Amino acid sequence: VCSDKTGTLTTNRMTVRECHFPQVNEQKAQAPIFPLLAEAIALNSTADLDENGEVLGNVTEGAMLMFLNDNGCKYESIRKNTHMVGQLPFTTMNKFMATCATSAALGGKDAIFVKGAPEFVLSMCSTAYGAELNDAMRADLLNTITTAQRKAMRVLGLAYKEGHAETADDIKAACSDLVWMGCFVIQDPVRSDVPAAVATCLRAGVGIKIVTGDNKETACQIGREIGLLPAEGEIPANAVLTGEEFGALTDEQLTAQVNDLRVLSRAKPMDKLRLVNTLQSKHHVVAVTGDGTNDAPALNHADVGLSMGITGTSVAKEASDIILLDDSFTSITRAIKWGRSLYRNIQKFIVFQLTVNVAACGIAALGPFIGCNLPLTVTQMLWVNLIMDTFAALALATEPPSDDVMNMAPRNKLAFIITPGMSKWILGFGLTFIAALITYVQLMPAEGSADYGHSLTMLFTGFVLLQFWNLFNARVYGTNNSFITGLFANKAFLAIMGIILIGQVLAVEFGGGVFRTVHLSLTDWLILLAATCPVLIVGELIRAIGRAKN
Repeated sequence: VCSDKTGTLTTNRMTVRECHFPQVNEQKAQAPIFPLLAEAIALNSTADLDENGEVLGNVTEGAMLMFLNDNGCKYESIRKNTHMVGQLPFTTMNKFMATCATSAALGGKDAIFVKGAPEFVLSMCSTAYGAELNDAMRADLLNTITTAQRKAMRVLGLAYKEGHAETADDIKAACSDLVWMGCFVIQDPVRSDVPAAVATCLRAGVGIKIVTGDNKETACQIGREIGLLPAEGEIPANAVLTGEEFGALTDEQLTAQVNDLRVLSRAKPMDKLRLVNTLQSKHHVVAVTGDGTNDAPALNHADVGLSMGITGTSVAKEASDIILLDDSFTSITRAIKWGRSLYRNIQKFIVFQLTVNVAACGIAALGPFIGCNLPLTVTQMLWVNLIMDTFAALALATEPPSDDVMNMAPRNKLAFIITPGMSKWILGFGLTFIAALITYVQLMPAEGSADYGHSLTMLFTGFVLLQFWNLFNARVYGTNNSFITGLFANKAFLAIMGIILIGQVLAVEFGGGVFRTVHLSLTDWLILLAATCPVLIVGELIRAIGRAKN
């Protein structure tokens, strides 16, 4: 799973935790920088707040708008009363956004406001507001930024310069010799359920790779908090790469290292696609999460594309296979559990159905050679197919997803659905049923005798009851659980088993000439139940041995 960070692993509810601006003090409204800072926030943003204070648009920008509101400054009035000259939108390539507008704080002069990754913005600055931007100050600022990022907080740097530029290209060209204003430290905490979900995935053999545009320190801290990286000590070799390091790797180097990669920071959109292609070249089944238009290629090429239902763009949703309505990583874990459980339910039905078919075909083919021309009639075969195909499928389909599938290793997507273990079970029980039925046929009275019809009815009912008990085995196939585990919680399964048993009683007692049956006494029924139940007992012994080995 190549997962985004924001909104998927974290809550996507950004809040300003710290602000580092030289001239912003307790009386922010009177500080010289604050009117200019308010313009830098309000004008150089694409977000809005609704009537309830919820963020519309980018949540990081929304956190700064809420910061303005909390400090008694209405961003709407600033936008309304300011002439906008031009704007350079944020891109993952530039790592910053810039807007040119007429600044009231600068006496009506035009100014270019820049906001983005703090290390990028700082590298474009030559001076600082209210202080000299010397090497010592740069080092101090970078230390502040790094310290916050290590705590999984997002840092946004703000800068400005006086100047006029209308087009995006002109604004980009003018973004040099800026005046550093300061930076915001904004926190987006990890979702409370994500560490447990990540642990479940890792236990299930599902690899997780964080692919984010955030810097290395922030991404690594998130990796530590969710259990993807060691909480303390050295990070394993090749576990963390930046986008620049990732891009510098040759295809051969990346193929050799990709299994070790856990965190890719400062990733560009095409980095995610390259990662997907490399993992697929190593025969991994790859799921990718994404919410932006730039994520569409990776979502489309992945085996499973997972777009965000809340924050995802229409393009991302169209390119994906699954939409996460709650944007949560835990939903991915649930999807894996449901998928594995569904596959195992199909295998359970195959085990059960092929066991029935082996036994039915065997007794029908061998009957004439052992003195019984028609052990089971065509009508009886149709009845067996009805109750054992339709009802058995319904019974096994009612099994809810089980957590124990997340303790299993992933299967090979090219593997045949019938495993060697399934083959042994099918042939073992199928041939045992044939042997038991043939033995009974040979002990039956001769055709034409008074008890011959009774014996054929016992044979027919015994065959059905063998499958009846084996359906309990099939329900827990693939596990070492007792057949009782979760049995009484699955009311639908019990109801269907009851229908099968009652249906067989009705077919025997009232089928007459149609089913070639005669009346069976209560003693006959008890004898048949006792004679066929060892199927379940043997299955329980096999599972008990499995539990003892584990």
